Amino acid sequence: MERITWNQFFMAQSHLLALRSTCTRLSVGATIVRDKRIIAGGYNGSISGDDHCIDKGCYVIDNHCVRTVHAETNALLQCAKYGTPTKDADLYVTHFPCLPCTKSIIQAGIKNLYYATDYKNNPYAIELFEQAGVNIVHVPFEEQKIDFLRDEKLKLNLEMLAELRARGVEPEQLAPFEQRVEQLFGLSVASMK
Repeated sequence: MERITWNQFFMAQSHLLALRSTCTRLSVGATIVRDKRIIAGGYNGSISGDDHCIDKGCYVIDNHCVRTVHAETNALLQCAKYGTPTKDADLYVTHFPCLPCTKSIIQAGIKNLYYATDYKNNPYAIELFEQAGVNIVHVPFEEQKIDFLRDEKLKLNLEMLAELRARGVEPEQLAPFEQRVEQLFGLSVASMK
Protein backbone atom coordinates (compact mmCIF):
# COMPACT_ATOMS: atom_id res chain seq x y z
CA MET A 1 0.00 0.00 0.00
CA GLU A 2 1.29 3.44 -0.94
CA ARG A 3 2.00 5.81 1.95
CA ILE A 4 -0.21 8.92 1.82
CA THR A 5 1.19 12.44 2.08
CA TRP A 6 0.75 14.60 5.19
CA ASN A 7 -1.73 16.76 3.25
CA GLN A 8 -3.79 13.70 2.33
CA PHE A 9 -3.57 12.42 5.91
CA PHE A 10 -4.89 15.64 7.46
CA MET A 11 -7.49 16.06 4.71
CA ALA A 12 -8.67 12.50 5.47
CA GLN A 13 -9.11 13.56 9.10
CA SER A 14 -11.29 16.46 7.96
CA HIS A 15 -13.41 14.16 5.81
CA LEU A 16 -13.78 11.79 8.74
CA LEU A 17 -14.91 14.69 10.94
CA ALA A 18 -17.46 15.69 8.26
CA LEU A 19 -19.17 12.34 8.87
CA ARG A 20 -20.20 13.71 12.30
CA SER A 21 -21.97 16.69 10.71
CA THR A 22 -25.62 17.17 11.63
CA CYS A 23 -26.27 19.55 8.72
CA THR A 24 -28.51 18.13 6.00
CA ARG A 25 -27.36 20.66 3.38
CA LEU A 26 -23.59 20.06 3.35
CA SER A 27 -21.25 18.02 5.55
CA VAL A 28 -17.99 19.84 6.30
CA GLY A 29 -15.02 18.91 8.46
CA ALA A 30 -12.00 20.95 9.59
CA THR A 31 -8.71 19.99 11.22
CA ILE A 32 -6.23 22.41 12.79
CA VAL A 33 -2.62 21.28 12.69
CA ARG A 34 0.66 22.57 14.11
CA ASP A 35 4.02 20.92 13.46
CA LYS A 36 2.32 17.92 11.83
CA ARG A 37 0.21 17.34 14.97
CA ILE A 38 -3.57 17.70 15.16
CA ILE A 39 -4.55 20.27 17.76
CA ALA A 40 -8.31 20.51 17.08
CA GLY A 41 -11.09 19.35 14.81
CA GLY A 42 -14.61 20.45 14.06
CA TYR A 43 -17.64 19.73 11.91
CA ASN A 44 -20.70 21.76 11.06
CA GLY A 45 -23.59 21.26 13.40
CA SER A 46 -25.74 22.81 16.08
CA ILE A 47 -24.42 24.25 19.32
CA SER A 48 -24.24 21.78 22.21
CA GLY A 49 -27.69 21.01 23.57
CA ASP A 50 -29.65 22.56 20.67
CA ASP A 51 -31.81 20.78 18.09
CA HIS A 52 -29.96 19.33 15.12
CA CYS A 53 -30.88 19.85 11.48
CA ILE A 54 -31.00 16.07 10.98
CA ASP A 55 -33.72 15.93 13.67
CA LYS A 56 -35.70 19.16 13.24
CA GLY A 57 -34.70 20.39 9.76
CA CYS A 58 -32.63 23.39 8.84
CA TYR A 59 -33.53 26.78 10.30
CA VAL A 60 -33.05 28.87 7.17
CA ILE A 61 -32.92 32.66 7.13
CA ASP A 62 -31.80 34.51 3.98
CA ASN A 63 -30.97 31.15 2.32
CA HIS A 64 -28.55 30.22 5.14
CA CYS A 65 -29.04 27.76 7.98
CA VAL A 66 -28.61 29.74 11.21
CA ARG A 67 -28.85 26.62 13.39
CA THR A 68 -25.38 25.48 12.27
CA VAL A 69 -21.94 26.47 13.55
CA HIS A 70 -19.49 25.95 10.70
CA ALA A 71 -16.71 23.34 10.92
CA GLU A 72 -13.87 25.87 10.80
CA THR A 73 -15.45 27.95 13.55
CA ASN A 74 -16.09 24.86 15.68
CA ALA A 75 -12.43 23.85 15.39
CA LEU A 76 -11.24 27.37 16.25
CA LEU A 77 -13.64 27.55 19.20
CA GLN A 78 -12.36 24.20 20.45
CA CYS A 79 -8.87 25.74 20.57
CA ALA A 80 -10.23 28.78 22.41
CA LYS A 81 -12.15 26.62 24.88
CA TYR A 82 -9.10 24.57 25.84
CA GLY A 83 -6.48 27.31 25.60
CA THR A 84 -4.67 26.03 22.51
CA PRO A 85 -3.07 28.79 20.41
CA THR A 86 -3.87 28.88 16.69
CA LYS A 87 -1.28 31.45 15.61
CA ASP A 88 0.75 30.13 12.67
CA ALA A 89 -1.20 26.83 12.59
CA ASP A 90 -2.52 25.14 9.45
CA LEU A 91 -6.19 24.48 8.71
CA TYR A 92 -7.42 21.57 6.58
CA VAL A 93 -11.05 21.85 5.51
CA THR A 94 -13.22 19.77 3.19
CA HIS A 95 -14.74 22.82 1.44
CA PHE A 96 -13.50 26.34 0.72
CA PRO A 97 -14.52 28.53 3.69
CA CYS A 98 -17.40 31.00 3.58
CA LEU A 99 -16.73 34.70 4.13
CA PRO A 100 -17.51 34.76 7.89
CA CYS A 101 -15.27 31.71 8.48
CA THR A 102 -12.57 33.37 6.38
CA LYS A 103 -12.57 36.31 8.75
CA SER A 104 -12.35 34.03 11.80
CA ILE A 105 -9.52 32.04 10.23
CA ILE A 106 -7.53 35.21 9.57
CA GLN A 107 -8.20 36.63 13.05
CA ALA A 108 -7.11 33.33 14.62
CA GLY A 109 -3.70 33.64 12.93
CA ILE A 110 -3.92 30.58 10.68
CA LYS A 111 -1.00 30.70 8.23
CA ASN A 112 -1.92 27.95 5.72
CA LEU A 113 -5.37 26.97 4.49
CA TYR A 114 -5.70 23.62 2.73
CA TYR A 115 -9.08 22.83 1.18
CA ALA A 116 -10.33 19.85 -0.85
CA THR A 117 -13.40 21.15 -2.69
CA ASP A 118 -14.26 24.50 -4.23
CA TYR A 119 -17.52 25.74 -2.74
CA LYS A 120 -18.88 29.17 -3.60
CA ASN A 121 -15.33 30.57 -3.34
CA ASN A 122 -16.07 34.19 -2.46
CA PRO A 123 -13.74 36.60 -4.31
CA TYR A 124 -13.62 38.89 -1.26
CA ALA A 125 -12.63 35.93 0.95
CA ILE A 126 -9.77 35.17 -1.44
CA GLU A 127 -8.75 38.84 -1.39
CA LEU A 128 -8.80 38.88 2.43
CA PHE A 129 -6.67 35.73 2.62
CA GLU A 130 -4.16 37.30 0.22
CA GLN A 131 -4.05 40.58 2.19
CA ALA A 132 -3.48 38.66 5.43
CA GLY A 133 -0.74 36.52 3.91
CA VAL A 134 -2.64 33.26 4.39
CA ASN A 135 -1.31 30.67 1.97
CA ILE A 136 -4.21 28.89 0.19
CA VAL A 137 -3.59 25.40 -1.19
CA HIS A 138 -6.11 23.28 -3.06
CA VAL A 139 -5.61 19.63 -2.02
CA PRO A 140 -8.05 17.41 -3.90
CA PHE A 141 -8.99 14.54 -1.63
CA GLU A 142 -8.18 11.11 -3.05
CA GLU A 143 -10.63 8.79 -1.29
CA GLN A 144 -9.22 5.70 -2.98
CA LYS A 145 -5.94 6.24 -1.11
CA ILE A 146 -7.67 5.47 2.20
CA ASP A 147 -10.05 2.80 0.92
CA PHE A 148 -8.99 -0.27 2.91
CA LEU A 149 -11.11 -2.54 0.71
CA ARG A 150 -9.82 -1.11 -2.60
CA ASP A 151 -8.03 -4.27 -3.75
CA GLU A 152 -11.04 -6.48 -2.97
CA LYS A 153 -13.40 -4.09 -4.77
CA LEU A 154 -11.11 -3.98 -7.81
CA LYS A 155 -10.87 -7.77 -7.91
CA LEU A 156 -14.66 -8.11 -7.74
CA ASN A 157 -15.18 -5.56 -10.53
CA LEU A 158 -12.62 -7.29 -12.77
CA GLU A 159 -14.18 -10.70 -12.08
CA MET A 160 -17.65 -9.38 -13.00
CA LEU A 161 -16.32 -7.83 -16.22
CA ALA A 162 -14.57 -11.10 -17.11
CA GLU A 163 -17.76 -13.07 -16.43
CA LEU A 164 -19.76 -10.71 -18.67
CA ARG A 165 -17.16 -11.12 -21.44
CA ALA A 166 -17.32 -14.92 -21.03
CA ARG A 167 -21.10 -14.78 -21.39
CA GLY A 168 -20.71 -13.02 -24.74
CA VAL A 169 -21.59 -9.43 -23.83
CA GLU A 170 -20.43 -7.23 -26.69
CA PRO A 171 -17.33 -5.04 -26.12
CA GLU A 172 -19.29 -1.84 -26.87
CA GLN A 173 -21.79 -2.77 -24.15
CA LEU A 174 -18.95 -3.42 -21.67
CA ALA A 175 -17.05 -0.23 -22.55
CA PRO A 176 -19.03 2.13 -20.22
CA PHE A 177 -18.52 -0.24 -17.28
CA GLU A 178 -14.82 -0.61 -18.03
CA GLN A 179 -14.50 3.18 -18.22
CA ARG A 180 -16.20 3.55 -14.84
CA VAL A 181 -13.87 0.98 -13.26
CA GLU A 182 -10.90 2.85 -14.77
CA GLN A 183 -12.18 6.13 -13.29
CA LEU A 184 -12.82 4.63 -9.85
CA PHE A 185 -9.51 2.81 -9.57
CA GLY A 186 -7.24 4.98 -11.71
CA LEU A 187 -6.02 2.15 -13.92
CA SER A 188 -6.44 0.67 -17.38
CA VAL A 189 -8.83 -2.28 -17.51
CA ALA A 190 -7.23 -3.37 -20.79
CA SER A 191 -3.94 -3.95 -18.96
CA MET A 192 -5.73 -6.10 -16.38
CA LYS A 193 -7.40 -8.52 -18.87
